[in-house]
Amino acid sequence: MTNLSTRQDFLRFHNGERAPLQFAPAEYDDRLAGLRAIMDKAGIDACVLTSMHSVSYYAGFLYCAFGRPYALVVTPTEHVTISAGIDAGQPWRRTHGDNITYTDWGRDNYWKAIRSITGEGCVIGLEGDHLTLTRTDELEAALKPAKKVDVAPACMTQRMLKSPAEIALIREGARIADVGGYAIKDAIKVGTREIDVAMAGRDAMELEIAKSFPDAEYRDTWVWFQSGLNTDGAHNPVTSRKLEHGDILSLNTFPMISGYYTALERTLFVGEVDDASLKIWEANIAAHELGISLLKAGSTCAQVTAGVNAFFEERDLLQYRSFGYGHSFGVLSHYYGREAGLELREDIDTELQVGHVISMEPMLTIPHGAPGAGGYREHDILVITEDGNENITGYPYGPAFNVIR
Repeated sequence: MTNLSTRQDFLRFHNGERAPLQFAPAEYDDRLAGLRAIMDKAGIDACVLTSMHSVSYYAGFLYCAFGRPYALVVTPTEHVTISAGIDAGQPWRRTHGDNITYTDWGRDNYWKAIRSITGEGCVIGLEGDHLTLTRTDELEAALKPAKKVDVAPACMTQRMLKSPAEIALIREGARIADVGGYAIKDAIKVGTREIDVAMAGRDAMELEIAKSFPDAEYRDTWVWFQSGLNTDGAHNPVTSRKLEHGDILSLNTFPMISGYYTALERTLFVGEVDDASLKIWEANIAAHELGISLLKAGSTCAQVTAGVNAFFEERDLLQYRSFGYGHSFGVLSHYYGREAGLELREDIDTELQVGHVISMEPMLTIPHGAPGAGGYREHDILVITEDGNENITGYPYGPAFNVIR
């Protein structure tokens, strides 16, 4: 191990013992073999992957950028994460493969570390949806690539098909999301603030993650718990608003396990639900159930979307739909990653396959002041199987369970 305090541009600071990663080494080797097949087909000499989700997917290391660049460099024979000196040995301990630390002693040490692996004049694979214009210019100057190839779409397609190990982890995430949901339900009372209810759900999930995954690193688990007008958007922040009798509520739990995101989302009411709201709620539940029935191998995202759209249009509710009906799961979060090729929208023609994991989450937003005003959303996670799908979300939906008295 080299001393970090010496004035080097980059070094291998392999400090301490390796930590157990979330997946077995063979899982990461399989993923890297898939990436190398992509590289071979495209004539790529080296990939410089810079997004959090790609670095985590292929190497197991989930970086915290804080304004600094990170990377995973993959060649036909090497795979090396590039990390900043501020992290010391943690990136190496959490990387499947080698790690190089770049220092702050000189400008462009990050690119010098990358160049030590790739050399100059190679065909470089990169993520076009992640590199900024500035970073792209820096790559050109440092590596002088013979050619640049955008591998982001191919990497996304690879990530969309989940391995058995990934599905097992996602299944655990769905279970822990339910744990947060039950804790939230227990905390709902007239006069309680949104933030207090949200903290109850978050704390319950983090305790369960620590119990179930004792070797993991813990970060990023969160809850969006919204009430009244604040339910109109799916991603509205928590506030200090106090719950009132008759309020519509939106429960959203998001446990994060080693970079893997899962979610539970439910509509609830405090005390009672009025007739106008009940009518909208039940229509959204029926759309949710229809959507689940449409998720099967061979169907396209656009076809599933059209089916749910037709249901809402028949009931004169389609104008209240606020976004697509679902998305993929895996290495993603609210601030990194998105498998946009597997979203239930009109403009996505991806065909569902066995091994895809996708949500069904129709949402209707009725404007403030109208009968039944508020945002209605139910969200389940489905694993696409040979004979349809498996719903791995357990928390109940609907008024029989979610009118909190």
